[in-house]
Amino acid sequence: MTGAVTRRTVLATGAAGAASSAMAMTGGRGGQGSNAARFSLGFAPHEGSFASRGGLIEQIAYAADQGFTAWEDNEARSRPIAEQEKMARALSRRGMKMGVFVASMPKWAQSRPLLGANDDAEREAFLADIRTSIEVAKRLDATRMTVVTGFMDPKVPVDIQTARVIDVMRRAGDIVVPHGIAMVMEPLNTRTNHPGVYMQTVAQGYAVARGVNSPAVKILADLYHEQIQSGNLIPTLEMCWNEVGYIQFGDNPGRNEPGTGEINYASIVRWLRSRRYAGVIGMEHGNSLPGRAGEDRLIAAYRQIDRQGGDV
Repeated sequence: MTGAVTRRTVLATGAAGAASSAMAMTGGRGGQGSNAARFSLGFAPHEGSFASRGGLIEQIAYAADQGFTAWEDNEARSRPIAEQEKMARALSRRGMKMGVFVASMPKWAQSRPLLGANDDAEREAFLADIRTSIEVAKRLDATRMTVVTGFMDPKVPVDIQTARVIDVMRRAGDIVVPHGIAMVMEPLNTRTNHPGVYMQTVAQGYAVARGVNSPAVKILADLYHEQIQSGNLIPTLEMCWNEVGYIQFGDNPGRNEPGTGEINYASIVRWLRSRRYAGVIGMEHGNSLPGRAGEDRLIAAYRQIDRQGGDV
């Protein structure tokens, strides 16, 4: 992503379009209570998932009416305080849990920060972002916030960079742990979306998290990224589970809803149930079709994996 294009802008592309039968299928929007069966897991849409329904607050209400019990918003930190507070009230009224927001947004076009570099300035700027994100988390009643551990510095040995990333994440953990918040480090794929990032796999995140050894520093396992970079999803989750603090879904190729690519998300859901996972699962992807037809398909895809995942 470059310029003013954000991750959420990319994921929401094509979300507005012609009307279809979503209201008839799900019973309409209703008042303050859900009018559709609640999902058994905490699947979390984002702004753009239901773009045809209106603005942010209207989309939250529509998601609640479809049975979703969580929400996530990468860009929440950059929103005005009044908008953050409005979103928090909307989620609270509908009994929805807040998922992640990005605590320190990378400068994607500049491939920064370099948290493993010789210069300490970018590490200090990162820590400053973490400090100011605490109030955002409290405002939103969020207990998880995403961090990206920066980009590779080709001038510094990888092992040195790893040690420095562990050091800065330990310092960040000391900042947030008194507030009951955990930062979740997101490994990103380098083959399709984010060439040059430092953290590229869940296994690498596990090594850093074990080095930090703090309840405030965990891994965000985005299964779209992990499938591209490494695959072997369930065994990887099994090995790294005690350091995983958050999950995100997205199929590959295309980064759209489950069922549009190669990942067997029904099996993932079944495995998560076997681990008694009760956290949020971010729907970190776009819709494969534009407009309301795409919104219908999105809901149907999550109904299907929620049902096929079954009980364990």
